[in-house]
Amino acid sequence: MFKNIRSTVALLLFFAGVLNYLDRAALSVMAPLVKKDLHIDDAQMGILFSCFFIGYCLFCFLGGWGADRYGPRKVFGWAAVVWSLFCGATALAGSFFQLLIVRVLFGIGEGPMGTTTNKSISNWFPRREVGRAVGFSNAGQPLGAAVAAPIVGLIGLHFGWRVSFVAIAILGFVWLAFWLWLFRDKPEQHPRITAAERTLITAERPATRLTEKGAPSRVRLWRYVFSLPVLGVAAAFFCFNYIQFFFLSWLPSYLTDFQHLDIKSMSLIGILPWLGATIGFIGGGLVSDALYRRTGNFLQSRKLVIFCGLAVAALCVMLTAWASSVTMAVTLITLASVFAYMTPQACWSLLQDIVPAERIGTAGGFVHLLANLAGILSPGITGFLIQYGGGYASAFMLASVLALAGMLLLAVFVRQRSVNALRALA
Repeated sequence: MFKNIRSTVALLLFFAGVLNYLDRAALSVMAPLVKKDLHIDDAQMGILFSCFFIGYCLFCFLGGWGADRYGPRKVFGWAAVVWSLFCGATALAGSFFQLLIVRVLFGIGEGPMGTTTNKSISNWFPRREVGRAVGFSNAGQPLGAAVAAPIVGLIGLHFGWRVSFVAIAILGFVWLAFWLWLFRDKPEQHPRITAAERTLITAERPATRLTEKGAPSRVRLWRYVFSLPVLGVAAAFFCFNYIQFFFLSWLPSYLTDFQHLDIKSMSLIGILPWLGATIGFIGGGLVSDALYRRTGNFLQSRKLVIFCGLAVAALCVMLTAWASSVTMAVTLITLASVFAYMTPQACWSLLQDIVPAERIGTAGGFVHLLANLAGILSPGITGFLIQYGGGYASAFMLASVLALAGMLLLAVFVRQRSVNALRALA
């Protein structure tokens, strides 16, 4: 189908990201209609955005553990069934509390996505291609958020907001069929892979191994997940996620309520920040791989990308608090998205260099759990700031400060000496 099997793997993971962010962004796009239909205020809408991450965070960790134990093919398959079912079930909600329950269950289905994607990349890509693979695979996520605005917005306007969730659920089951048909947990298990490609991948997998023969390690998992380098990656990821979920949950409402756009205009203009984020994902992967080839230092190449990405994003988000026009606001938010989205793929590939292969799923799940606590906090805090605090300006200021905090924690916790000490455990 493509020039090699790992390209097919990357494409499957790319479309998984598109679907995951298409369906989770659908509620934010439809928020004006849902609030009117179900009589929900801004604070309640913030709670609905946040409650998705209650189930999501728990299954970030459990999904990563499952990917290590049972393989990403099974875990991602069952996750797709759950997220598609409860995305469709959103159309049946008739009250705030019914919608809240559906959102929690929906989050459970999507929880394994990030860690299972990282596990799949760890199994399928050589070290020299990790940045590009993570960048391309995860670029589907902001692209899904980008297409959510016109697709979900226009379906909602013409057929009602409930129909849009059913349509997205059907797409989830279509993706599942392709996943089960084309994907295997490791190159060694794929019936159509060439010997040359299998050798290329297995000779240069990104993560170190616990033992040469794969024997059980005497080093407990918690020595890795509670180490300073892993916690430093989690902190940077958390601060990026706060910005991401602020935009994902509240950007449509900001454009309609604060900048006074109608839903049709918002659906079109709202694409721009997510197209910028897609560029950031892919560009961050290319830049980090190029820096690695130039310097030979995997750790510093990833840290530099994260540091620069969060720095520029913090500045742009802060300036948005004083934006005086729609053009200025959207331009700043788009620039913030480009640079902010350079950081998550660097976090994922950095983690693969820190943690041994047999622990990457579970450790990645733990990092993803901590990082996605931002999904619980960001939408809810933003909703209360809008309704009871300083409005959108204070919400932008808080997101900017957290991005700066992520830079500081990364610099302090993720150092070559502490990473070398962690590797020595293996």
